[in-house]
Amino acid sequence: MTQMPKNSSHDAGAKLVKRPAHQEVYADLRDQILFGELTPGQAVTIQGLTETLGAGMTPVREAIRRLTSDGALKMMGNRRVIVPELTEAWAKELEFMRVSLESELARRAVQHIVQADLVKLKQLDDALNTAIERGDIGAYLKQNYRFHAALYQMARAPVIAATVDRLWLQFGPALRVVCGRHGTLNLPDKHADLLIALHAGDAHAAGLAMAGDVRQGMGQIRKALRTDVQTA
Repeated sequence: MTQMPKNSSHDAGAKLVKRPAHQEVYADLRDQILFGELTPGQAVTIQGLTETLGAGMTPVREAIRRLTSDGALKMMGNRRVIVPELTEAWAKELEFMRVSLESELARRAVQHIVQADLVKLKQLDDALNTAIERGDIGAYLKQNYRFHAALYQMARAPVIAATVDRLWLQFGPALRVVCGRHGTLNLPDKHADLLIALHAGDAHAAGLAMAGDVRQGMGQIRKALRTDVQTA
């Protein structure tokens, strides 16, 4: 299933069930990668991660194993791991996969979406717009992800959504770099077109809006990667 942001919702009077340590560590480290707190090319030691995450060696190793399998981390020598640096060729592949799969999720969401879902998506998009206006890069990245993750869950296609979630781990750190260079004012946000299509129940238009959103964001990443190569 698509990883969704943590929340504390539960039935009144019910006790919160604490997740196992290895799941907590995985979620924390995953968020650091997804939202660019660990930057591309940044190497960290396993011991260092145990200290920053406040966790034992075993759950940290398990989290690293899972994230390496997802393509979000790469094992180095001397018990070090690194966030892989995205190449333009890799970004092109990610763009192709994202356009194909995320457009399909948007089309499928139209078949299942209800009024409460539309209200939720509008609230998430409003928070995203506020982050853009304030120049808050961290909030932008988190709200953008939450909007997409919520929509993909509404598509009721868990296998596709889980695949897309792994793709986000592979370009998320690079998106943070782009935001850091250019700020938030020119960041991609075609969600207005997408919301209009969802309200109208137009699956074709929803797919096109999602494709446009993905292409715009990945295009900015690929442009930044070309610039880095030319100035190296």
